[in-house]
Amino acid sequence: MDSEENKMEENKISPTDSIYREDNQKLNSINWLSDIPVTGNETDIVEIRFKNTRKGFYRNVNMLRLEEGDIVAVEASPGHDIGRVSMTGRLVKSKLKQQKSVPEPEDIKKIYRKAKPVDMEKWEEARAQEIPAMLESRKIAKDFNLDMKIGDVEYQGDKTKAIFYYIADERVDFRQLIKVLAEKFRVRIEMRQIGARQEAGRIGGIGSCGRELCCSSYLSNFVSVTTAYARCQDLSLNPQKLAGQCGKLKCCLNYELDCYVDKQKSFPQKDPLETQEGKAWFLKMEIYKGLYWYSYDPDNSVNLTAIPVQRVREIQSMNRNGQKPAKLVENNFEDNNISFEDVVGNDSLTRFEKKKDRKGRKSKKGKRNNKNEKRK
Repeated sequence: MDSEENKMEENKISPTDSIYREDNQKLNSINWLSDIPVTGNETDIVEIRFKNTRKGFYRNVNMLRLEEGDIVAVEASPGHDIGRVSMTGRLVKSKLKQQKSVPEPEDIKKIYRKAKPVDMEKWEEARAQEIPAMLESRKIAKDFNLDMKIGDVEYQGDKTKAIFYYIADERVDFRQLIKVLAEKFRVRIEMRQIGARQEAGRIGGIGSCGRELCCSSYLSNFVSVTTAYARCQDLSLNPQKLAGQCGKLKCCLNYELDCYVDKQKSFPQKDPLETQEGKAWFLKMEIYKGLYWYSYDPDNSVNLTAIPVQRVREIQSMNRNGQKPAKLVENNFEDNNISFEDVVGNDSLTRFEKKKDRKGRKSKKGKRNNKNEKRK
């Protein structure tokens, strides 16, 4: 029994292990079908997670009993690589369908075996060389005056290959760099260009919302974001607030875009309104409250008037017929501003700073002294 338990623990990594600390569970997946009983239609394809955000699908040709978290040796070009099982079962099929191009079963690489102690030792040695290799490669690239930034290095599990991830604005001729790196580290070199968003996902961090970055927690494909998305949501075009840690526009600008677009389909045009008091100009709107804000001064946002969307349609219809209303807003309209209320009853934050009445303290002390005297 002890020998069997030792064999099972060979493929596990304790939380105190250095490899476990470096592999920080980026793009972690939750198998929500794990509680459903296994049927005969299970797939032999397994998802394997490598360093940071790199993942891949592999075939379990040897029909190994694999569970999430197992360390396995997989097919690579050349040699083999070491990775961790991140997902098994029928949920892998649905993830394969989400890909743009579904690979053929013959093109999917194989899982060789569960990692042995020798494989683990070599893998740990390879991971220990990644940071020194990255720092040394940056110096070499600087000596060649290459306009590129090497952000990360990933060694293959058998120490025969190293992937250098870099970002660059323009095309870089790094042929001479590859020769020098190959002679320096005695491994096969692969240069892989990534974007600023991919680099932020690999490095990780905390966003302005206080949560882990979406690109390092669950986003696997990046959709282009433009300033038109911010305008559609009536956000101020402030680069410091709209830009993420990667320096690009935040990916979360896409999350509520469809809701804002659908809501504004029934909204009228933002044309000026003619009234008997003068010409009113559109300045801003509150989409979910259904309000347009107008001012008689187009260059100064003072004396703003909130007008319901239905009222804007009525005034525009009157203007097309050559009529002008007396006022922008009817007298019976009230702007029901939605104010914030917390879950404890909208208490003031300064309620703990209120000074207590000294007289009350003295009276309480006097009552206590009288009670003690009566007891005596």
